[in-house]
Amino acid sequence: MSFELTDEQQLTRTSVREFAEAEVAPIAAEIDREHRFPAETVPKLGELGLLGMLIPEEYGGANMDTVSYCIAIEELSRCCATTGVLVEAHSSLCSWPIVHFGTEEQKQKYLPDLASGKALGAFALTEPNAGSDAGNTATTAVRDGDEFVLNGQKIFITNGAFAQTFVVMARSTDAPGTRGVSAFIVDRDTPGFTVATPEQKMGIRGSSTTPLFFDNARIPAANLLGEEGKGFNIAMATLDGGRTGIAAQAVGIAQSAFEAAVAYAKERVQFGKPIASLQAIQWMIADMATDIEAGRLLVYQAADLEWRHEPFATSSAMAKLFCGLMATRVTGQAIQVHGGVGYTEAYPVERAYRDAKITEIYEGTNEVQRLVISRAFLR
Repeated sequence: MSFELTDEQQLTRTSVREFAEAEVAPIAAEIDREHRFPAETVPKLGELGLLGMLIPEEYGGANMDTVSYCIAIEELSRCCATTGVLVEAHSSLCSWPIVHFGTEEQKQKYLPDLASGKALGAFALTEPNAGSDAGNTATTAVRDGDEFVLNGQKIFITNGAFAQTFVVMARSTDAPGTRGVSAFIVDRDTPGFTVATPEQKMGIRGSSTTPLFFDNARIPAANLLGEEGKGFNIAMATLDGGRTGIAAQAVGIAQSAFEAAVAYAKERVQFGKPIASLQAIQWMIADMATDIEAGRLLVYQAADLEWRHEPFATSSAMAKLFCGLMATRVTGQAIQVHGGVGYTEAYPVERAYRDAKITEIYEGTNEVQRLVISRAFLR
């Protein structure tokens, strides 16, 4: 068993870190403060190939291995959690299901623009009464000749206000529960489809998180993704990989807070010496470093299993559960190391703490992850 990254994976870390520090980090505090989507970064992400990481080369993508992809999400999130989730939702939740379940015509139509950044992607599953209970989907898709007519509402859709391509779950048959749900590709300019005002959030404030409304929105029947009635299966398979991406985001957020805490501990002087010399601080730093490394290894394990086409759902749930909790814990400890100034916007650990919490919630709450994990051992 080797824990060494390949040369290609090391190169991914180096190149994405250089890009993130040069292009992403300088505006991270600004987009957080202004609740502003980093639209100016999207073309740059496309040019570097970071929007086509999970897309095959024949459609303009990089066909990157899943560990490299998670490294890229970690490095982007280390500088800006908003940018990390922008790329993760676009890649894991929109591009990935089209790659794996789309027809050849759908792939040729949508993937090149998603890979280049000409189109941004989003995934629409959550509804007011269907969050963790995704089988309670109420949005409907009624067949009418060569079209489906969609009616309903979605909420908390990442990239919503700026996406051009949406993977949407809607109930298309009378089959009960999850068996009646199908997946569809919806274009932004579809008549009857509207995107509402973005939510104002505690963290990842630059991420566009919007409701969607479908009012007799007509889409071609050719935009059915996969088999009719199999949408729930597509959604769950998509979320399995997405959870690993969110775990990687959590690692990046924690890493940024850890680095800030270490730097501050070395420069902050109390009682005539840097606080890094105090055992209380040293132990916090040790616990933080150990937590982050454990989380990173869980992410890499899940990502490697997925890339090798081995069962990975339990591992991805473990990674997301642990890393979400870890990120909240580590960013809280980083504030503690900073003391009172850590609670102010003058230091980046305050933003990291707010950003970390969502990694325990979206793409499956901690409680949902525990259900997934426990079922693997109790069935």
